[in-house]
Amino acid sequence: MELLCFMVFSICLLFPLSQTSSAADTITASQSLSDGKSLVSSPSGIFELGFFSPGISKSRYLGIWYKNIPVQTVIWVANRQSPINGSTGSLMINTTGHLVLLENNQTVIWSANSSKQANSQSPVLQLLDNGNLVLRDEGDTNSGIYLWQSFDYPSDTLLPGMKLGWDLKTGLNRRVTAWKSPDDPSPGDFIWEMVLHNYPEPVMWKGSNEFLRSGPWNGVLFSGRPPKALPALNFTFVSNEDEVYMIFQMVNESLLGRMIMNQTISFRQQWIWSQAEQNWTLYGSFPRDPCDSYGHCGGNGNCVLGSSPICQCLERFVPASLEKWKLNDFSGGCVRGKPLNCKNDGFAKYHGLKLPDTTHSWINKNMNLDECRAKCLSNCSCSAYTNLDVRGGGSGCAIWFGDLVDIKQIPGGDEDIYIRISASELGGKDEKWKIGVIAASAFAVIVGMLFVGYCYILRFRGKKYLKGEDIEEQKEDDLELPLLDFTTIESATNYFSINNKLGEGGFGPVYKGRLVEGQEIAVKRLSRSSGQGIKEFKNEVILIAKLQHRNLVKLLGCCIQGEEKLLIYEYMPNKSLDYFLFDETRSKLLDWPQRFQIICGIARGLLYLHQDSRLRIIHRDLKPSNVLLDRDMNPKISDFGLAKTFGGDQTEGNTNRVVGTYGYMAPEYATEGQFSVKSDVFSFGILLLEIISGKKSKGFYHLNHRLNLIGNAWRLWKEGRPLELIDKGLGNSCTLSEVLRCIHVSLLCVQQQPEDRPTMSSVVQMLCSESTLPQPKEPGFVPEKGLLDGEFPLINEPSSNGLTITQLEAR
Repeated sequence: MELLCFMVFSICLLFPLSQTSSAADTITASQSLSDGKSLVSSPSGIFELGFFSPGISKSRYLGIWYKNIPVQTVIWVANRQSPINGSTGSLMINTTGHLVLLENNQTVIWSANSSKQANSQSPVLQLLDNGNLVLRDEGDTNSGIYLWQSFDYPSDTLLPGMKLGWDLKTGLNRRVTAWKSPDDPSPGDFIWEMVLHNYPEPVMWKGSNEFLRSGPWNGVLFSGRPPKALPALNFTFVSNEDEVYMIFQMVNESLLGRMIMNQTISFRQQWIWSQAEQNWTLYGSFPRDPCDSYGHCGGNGNCVLGSSPICQCLERFVPASLEKWKLNDFSGGCVRGKPLNCKNDGFAKYHGLKLPDTTHSWINKNMNLDECRAKCLSNCSCSAYTNLDVRGGGSGCAIWFGDLVDIKQIPGGDEDIYIRISASELGGKDEKWKIGVIAASAFAVIVGMLFVGYCYILRFRGKKYLKGEDIEEQKEDDLELPLLDFTTIESATNYFSINNKLGEGGFGPVYKGRLVEGQEIAVKRLSRSSGQGIKEFKNEVILIAKLQHRNLVKLLGCCIQGEEKLLIYEYMPNKSLDYFLFDETRSKLLDWPQRFQIICGIARGLLYLHQDSRLRIIHRDLKPSNVLLDRDMNPKISDFGLAKTFGGDQTEGNTNRVVGTYGYMAPEYATEGQFSVKSDVFSFGILLLEIISGKKSKGFYHLNHRLNLIGNAWRLWKEGRPLELIDKGLGNSCTLSEVLRCIHVSLLCVQQQPEDRPTMSSVVQMLCSESTLPQPKEPGFVPEKGLLDGEFPLINEPSSNGLTITQLEAR
């Protein structure tokens, strides 16, 4: 093919197109884009066009990626099935005006063929600000009509503004296909496309098999998507005589977001770029749960996440094979409890379901719901109907024929579908309606009376609780803490996806989330079986709401809905101290200056709790997992569910309910239930020893002396060998004088008698000065391993998560 000796080539990035400047932003020289010699990037530096090799592959491809993102993120590949193998590639415009990719400047291995291109005398190639590579006439800068564009031929990525769907005039199907592997961008098995049933819907395929389905558009969202899911994204669906497609946009246009098809796990993923972390954050994935798998429960079966079994027959339906159903084989689905007879059937309303597969469906945009019902009733094969558009009370008609496949219960879903049922299942319509009205009225009156009484009891108990020992009486307006809606938290955490789980403590799991405005959060979801009830929950909320210190975690809000109790904190990207401290590899990231900074930060946080906050607060559960680390590795004390508060000059108390983590409890608290600010000082001393040694207090025993961590530290101190306690991973980063002072301070903090231990104000002074320190006395909890169980027979062994809640009677 004869080649043009020069190429009119634009490198400007345009968005929006109307803001494009003139030819000053274009290049019209006799050159080509050659592998290894040039790249096309925009003035704003968002996207870049050039040649690359994916993963460990040596093959070369022409692609587009984000320019200034350190992790190469390719969003489009031209020659997916025709790699350049060891030869030079070049991109040019030929004499017919077509964009072509050449190997070794001779063989055309890819071309952007379009009948429109041949009509252009001066084609210009541009990379737009939205990542779209377009070929247009040089003089056409404002029409938005292109000779060719990469957005019409997606690879594995859908960007904001890209269409997933059909151009019905040309027959163009814009679909997304997964890479075969991270090293091979050729099309894999997984495809995401808009399927042109009478009632179109997005479908994901694995080969020729339907794999996942989003459900059809109902005027507001795709029916398989829970309300308020992915709140950072806005979806739009268009269906007319010319096109059928969906697009998405970022609510916050300053954020970079993308959807990709993945060949292996979480087949469709939504990612958002975190500028602060300099990494892509997984915002959502599909499938979210087993109920997203296509046809999981067979025909007329309803997949209900959390039920047992997960598949349930729709009401008035029964398993087609009870024997298989009992064996958790749901493939046969369900059948009506009583057969239809066509002429005398009725319809039952089902609420909050994902609409069934639309393969066998029919729609009419102009019918109302009554006309839709009549239409369905007139056809014996019609099995269900609903509104096509739920906005404004509903409009249009959608009808299904045959079995209803791929139904699931949508949390918070509010769409209704009317399913054909035998009249005998519905009973005498008029009589049943009257009985129903009477029963509903009576029920409403009874529920109303019970609700009023319940509210009165709650109010009374609330007042009584607020006067108790844990918190002083509060007014609601004193909290100044936002209450977040449960559905908002569900959406932010991708419905508490396992992919978002950060960890799990004694009171329940913690999830990472992202609010609509882009703020990252950590959500503690209190387990219903946890020891933390409404009392501890309110205690933590009220305490943290009052605390403002750089070394205390910040509480952003809370949520109470039914049995759900949620705490929303600022997100700590570096997790907790134990994540680094007790891992052989990650602990090397904590050199001594970093550890000393963490020690001082924890000490200042405790000092604030004990002395400088509005209330005197005793944490009672200080340990590495409750020390979170922010982006700069600054420590922040967290988890105040077990904290106690005092007013005035009170500094100690007594309880019959000993709670906390064994290994960090002061002796007087573990054995007699006596707690004070000195209890936290003891826990701080243990924590200090762990930071210095890199060893856990619980579970550490010296092989020769059968001593725990405190006992071993005391033995080394008495023998004049305290430096043997230092974590060997610290290498040469230690300042020995600081380490020795910290060991000395830790032993002062863990002395047996509370009155011998320093206060946190003294601890902070000792850490930050070079003054002479008093000699420590023998610490608490130093008996040999074999004596522990005999001396403290009532103390439980810790749970797998390190948290022990112990019930003791004080003596």
